[in-house]
Amino acid sequence: MVHEKITAPSTEAKVRNLAWSVMALLFLGSVVNYLDRAVLGVLMPSIRHDLGLTNTGYAMAVNAFLVTYTLSYIAGGRVADLLGCRRTFSLTLLVWSAAATLHAAARGIWSLAACRALLGIGEGGYYPAAIRGAAEWFPPAQRAKAIGLVLSALSVGSLLTPPVSAWLALAYGWRIAFLATGAFGLLLIPPWLALHNRIRRELGSADPAPAIAVPTSGDQDSGGPALQTALRSRSYVCLLLARACSDSAWYFYLFWMPGYFQDVRGLGLAAIGQWLWIPFLAAGLGALFGAWLSSELIARGWGLDRGRRSVLVASAAVSAAGAATCVVPGFAAALGLVSVALFAHTSWSSNLHTAITEVAPPRHVAVLYGITGAAGTLGGVAMQSVVGPLVDRFGYDLPFLLTGGLYLTAAGLIIRGVRLRQD
Repeated sequence: MVHEKITAPSTEAKVRNLAWSVMALLFLGSVVNYLDRAVLGVLMPSIRHDLGLTNTGYAMAVNAFLVTYTLSYIAGGRVADLLGCRRTFSLTLLVWSAAATLHAAARGIWSLAACRALLGIGEGGYYPAAIRGAAEWFPPAQRAKAIGLVLSALSVGSLLTPPVSAWLALAYGWRIAFLATGAFGLLLIPPWLALHNRIRRELGSADPAPAIAVPTSGDQDSGGPALQTALRSRSYVCLLLARACSDSAWYFYLFWMPGYFQDVRGLGLAAIGQWLWIPFLAAGLGALFGAWLSSELIARGWGLDRGRRSVLVASAAVSAAGAATCVVPGFAAALGLVSVALFAHTSWSSNLHTAITEVAPPRHVAVLYGITGAAGTLGGVAMQSVVGPLVDRFGYDLPFLLTGGLYLTAAGLIIRGVRLRQD
């Protein structure tokens, strides 16, 4: 079997190096993925002015992305389970890069919404493939570090978006900003193909799975019953609901935070580029910290369940403090609170996304992860539907308070309903 061949002691170092090479390119793909989706939020005031959009209209365009992203998350998980990480990476990247560049041609709410919808189709399928890649190459004890790396890239992409897109928009206009950032993803295709040619030469297959032995007989992981059992399990349902809560809050920060600092705190577009990378730097560090901390606790004898859940609950509690952003005096204090909230959010996410792989049968990792991602995006859709009208009528205070309640609810779900297993 391929599994036996590539996990022999003589090839352990080779497999480890290839595994981290795969994760490095998945990291870069995740950077570009989030950069392409976050450009709209940074340039939102300019786009609203040029296209004549209200905040409610802007929320509609955001939801066009989130609805197709939701559907693609589920379908993409199934595709990734069938085709593997290698093929799904290339397919999704091509689709979302094309969609990102098309934003430059938007002329009103409907064309902008169409571009956002196509972007959601491409981007939604990427993360189930990336998480499956981590599950293929890393056993549970090491998996959080690999998934933390991928999730830290979300923050790096969001960190880069304000200075890059603000500079491009100020120098050349917001349409050129979309053209330039949309083209970045295409640069990843050649090294991805070259890496898998190397994997084929060294390991005998372009799609090996060192951490997942494919079953040859039995019903436990070969079809519907295992998937149905996982879907009904208390731990999986609670993880799904917890992700719906925390993702809703994250989408508020991603799509509305730049507008908040411009509309309420008085920053111009140049200042957004100068300062708004800081919360996303904090988020990137949080993803790595949360993955390291849970791995360290597990290694010190806390066990998978206690170690993972302790970090999850603490991270959610700290994220809830971001609700006070709307009431603290001064720009610096508001920026600091948002940075702390996003640091804790990605610490939470590194462990939550890993926990999903620990309650899912290996054969169905991507599709089950995709379903939780769809739940998270549906939460984001509901959040946008509420936030747009609230901001138009009352300002940003109530949306910030809502995020705090969502994080506390997510923590309660972990405490009451989740128990994790070691593969």
